[in-house]
Amino acid sequence: MSESIQNVALLGSTGSIGRSALEVIAASRDRLSAYALTGHTKLDRLAQQAQQHGPRFVVTTDPDAANSWDRSGLPTGTEVLSGEEGIARIVSDEQVDIVLAAIVGAAGLQGTWAALEAGKTVALANKETLVMAGPLVMELARERNARMLPVDSEHSAVFQAMQSGQNREVERIVLTASGGPFLDRSLADLANVTVDDALAHPTWDMGPKITVDSATMMNKALEIIEARWLFDMEPEKIDVVIHPQSIVHSLVEFVDGSVIAQMSPPDMKLPIQYALTWPDRVAGAATRLDLTDQITLDFRPPDLERFEALRLGHEAARVGGTAGAVLNAANEAAVAGFLAGEIPFAEITTACRNVLENHNFDPSPSLADLMAIDRWARLEVSRWISS
Repeated sequence: MSESIQNVALLGSTGSIGRSALEVIAASRDRLSAYALTGHTKLDRLAQQAQQHGPRFVVTTDPDAANSWDRSGLPTGTEVLSGEEGIARIVSDEQVDIVLAAIVGAAGLQGTWAALEAGKTVALANKETLVMAGPLVMELARERNARMLPVDSEHSAVFQAMQSGQNREVERIVLTASGGPFLDRSLADLANVTVDDALAHPTWDMGPKITVDSATMMNKALEIIEARWLFDMEPEKIDVVIHPQSIVHSLVEFVDGSVIAQMSPPDMKLPIQYALTWPDRVAGAATRLDLTDQITLDFRPPDLERFEALRLGHEAARVGGTAGAVLNAANEAAVAGFLAGEIPFAEITTACRNVLENHNFDPSPSLADLMAIDRWARLEVSRWISS
């Protein structure tokens, strides 16, 4: 086991993943160091993190928030950078060993892309990167000899379970889903869901966007697409099963019938730590599973009538091209509209389906094409909401 300190550039340190990552780093017994931190609007929190961890760099990505930010409390020796240029600089810094990509949504693609161009190891918590540009991202990683390690609990579980065999021996991947707060609600009841209802997740403590995604199960739709590219797996071999306890994080079935599952409490610190310290396993800050407690593990198939997002995810994974970018952008815009009180909960997936079905599909887009279709899809959802 290597004892050298690994310098981490943490993209999105003020979000839920970023905060958990800093707990992991603090508990790592000097195996990990927070070399660079980035924040968008929560710059007071970014300053507190800098005071605690003493990074070499902090990067602000929202110009309006940065203009009014009091930087006087930052540690001596911490340099402040800004914007995409600042992120590009830190992820390519020769002192950085691993980049934790935890910026939420499509905004995280540029930083991940820059890190891969620099040949870095990327611990990927931003699923939208592969949803939008999976083939291009994985090709870039191969060209630059960069490594992609999953941080999403489901994909980390698959990654761990797949080490029990060879890729050619995998029969299927099974992603588990908690079912969110509306698992047992009827389709008719979903018409009356409030924002507070949607944000009341039964097992996970996450940011508002991903919590709403869990309620619609769009998060699982995006994870299907992510798994398709990350593990080079045909969409037909990726299934979803409802598991309300969120203890089994995913399963891999091999051709001989063996099913390997990864189990732990619903705590993101474990998959974060595994990505940051791989291939080693070390003691850390993650909550332990107490098997002396009485534990019941329930599994059931998802209701595709209530959770249409899963159909959209499988379709986007199957056709590839611009479909993933359009689905992701439309969802981000629709969720923002719901959180702002502009559309009802039940119309989030409807908006996504309409935009996905009516876009000009390109089977082999460039990165510039994907960014353009992303902007188009957001505008289409805005028009849809207005109408």
